[in-house]
Amino acid sequence: MSAQQPTTALPTSAALEATLRAALQPTSLEVIDESAAHAGHSGANAEGFGTHFRVRIASPRFEGQSRVARHRLVYDSLQIFIAQGLHAIAIETL
Repeated sequence: MSAQQPTTALPTSAALEATLRAALQPTSLEVIDESAAHAGHSGANAEGFGTHFRVRIASPRFEGQSRVARHRLVYDSLQIFIAQGLHAIAIETL
């Protein structure tokens, strides 16, 4: 009898958005899956989704924070998705 490995679903824009809304209470948020544009690049997959995302976000939590600190807040909020196949996040804080 062989043990089957559990399959991990690839991250989705909706899942990233829900996580960011809960963690950072943004006033503006856009999550775009740009994976298809990265086909053949490092970290891309054959499915064409779930690996490369762009996040545009504004949040009161960014007030008084440096750009690096704002990016760290976003990145830290999305750590759970790394094990699911998230490879790259382009972050634009507003």
